[in-house]
Amino acid sequence: MNQRPAADLSGLPTFGHGPGSPTWWGTLGFMALEGTGFALAAGAYLYLATLWPNWRLSAPEPNHWPGTIVTLLLIVSLVPNHMLNRYAKECTIGPVRIGMVVMSLLGIAPLIVRWFEFPALNIYWDTNAYGSMLWVLLGLHTTHLITDVGDTIVLTVLMFTHHGYNGRRFGDVGDNVFYWDFVVLTWIPIYLLIYWLPRWG
Repeated sequence: MNQRPAADLSGLPTFGHGPGSPTWWGTLGFMALEGTGFALAAGAYLYLATLWPNWRLSAPEPNHWPGTIVTLLLIVSLVPNHMLNRYAKECTIGPVRIGMVVMSLLGIAPLIVRWFEFPALNIYWDTNAYGSMLWVLLGLHTTHLITDVGDTIVLTVLMFTHHGYNGRRFGDVGDNVFYWDFVVLTWIPIYLLIYWLPRWG
């Protein structure tokens, strides 16, 4: 009777970080889909901008200060975000809990400013094509911001329960860090399109 060789896999890790985690690849897929949506919206904005010499269509300039404050808050958040990623890889529960609380607060702060950012556009979504595109771009990013902050808060709560001691949760924290980077980086070109492109043009 032939015997099949067998390997003892009991020593393999039950979870992974980064590309070693299946959820990381799922997150990457979401980012690819959502990034395509952002690119299509930006492309539509730029296409319409080429059709009118005065792209603002006589609308007043948007007040760039709320958007600038959001930008600064998001850029600053990258520092604790990557510190959190290091703690998650080390599976140190205490610093991860603190980091998740910090990132939850740093996620809520831009949303508070974003509440004032929509009126600061100085145009309604149904005024003209320019106003519609501003609200589409800002609305898309706000949706991503809300969903990621919600996910961060839920994960923060889990880290303070017995679920936090499950090793896979540290992998989830790493995926959350990865997605937050995406939220921050996609905002930069949107910020430039909304607030600075019409001024340069």
